[in-house]
Amino acid sequence: MTLAAAILPLTLGTTAAFAYGGHGWDKEGDGPCGGHGERGIWKQLDLTAEQQTQLKEMRDANREEMRANRGQNRDAMKALHTQERALVLSADFDQAAAENLAKQMVDQQVAHRMKMMEKRHQMMSILTAEQKTKLQSLQQAQMDQCMMNGEHGKGKPRHQ
Repeated sequence: MTLAAAILPLTLGTTAAFAYGGHGWDKEGDGPCGGHGERGIWKQLDLTAEQQTQLKEMRDANREEMRANRGQNRDAMKALHTQERALVLSADFDQAAAENLAKQMVDQQVAHRMKMMEKRHQMMSILTAEQKTKLQSLQQAQMDQCMMNGEHGKGKPRHQ
C-alpha cells in the first residue's frame, strides 16, 4: 500500500504532463542548460576520427532501434494509459488494480532507464580516461553555471 501511495501520484503527474503537450518544451529553448547542452561539451573532448566514427555508429544504431520500436512502445504506453483512465473514471476505486497498473508503469520506466544507462555506458567506454575526466569536469562546470543562473532544465514553454 505504501508503494502505491508513492507511485500513483508520480504516475498521474506524468500523465498530466503528457496530456498538457508531451515534454512541454520547444527545441528553441534547448541551450546549454536545456536538453541538448551536452552537444557542445562532446566537441571539446578532442575525439579521434575513430572515436567520432564509433560514436556516430552508436547514435545511428540507437536511432534506428528507437524508430523500429516506436510503434510497439507507443501501443504499450497507450494501453497503460487506457487502463489508468478506466481506473480513474470508474465508479469505485480499485486499489489493487491501481497498484498493479502503477507497478507496470514503473517497471516500464525502469526498463527504459536501464537501457539508456547501458547505451550511455557503451558510449563512455569509447573515451579515454583523460577524456572521461575532462567530460566530468565540463559537465560539472556547465551544471554549476546553469544552477547559478537558475536555468537548469529550462527551455521555452510550448503552451502559455
